[in-house]
Amino acid sequence: MPLTAAQRQHLEGRLREERARLTAHVLAFLSNESSDDSQDLAGDLSNRPIHQADLGTDVAREELDAAIATRRSAELAEIDAALGRLAFAPDTFGRDEVTGEEIPFARLDLIPYARTKVAR
Repeated sequence: MPLTAAQRQHLEGRLREERARLTAHVLAFLSNESSDDSQDLAGDLSNRPIHQADLGTDVAREELDAAIATRRSAELAEIDAALGRLAFAPDTFGRDEVTGEEIPFARLDLIPYARTKVAR
């Protein structure tokens, strides 16, 4: 059974909530990165650890944070694509891009930008 108007409205709200949440995370990461860069440019290394093991831990944490920000940026692109499908091609929203079958509402409620019926 195709999505009802109420379900589509609910999913649009979920997409917008997720978009706002992820945007805040990415902006926080970028803000943190830019404040670190300005501190480095000023030559102030007071917040940097002295021990080599601490430096390695900091580098690993920074790489993990960057990977998370990259993933969140990709999710934002998926959300924007889903909002576009919902607005401009509503017949394709909620349908598996591979099989054409309907994606269950429960899956869309969890992952409102899902493109397939099952994770691939």
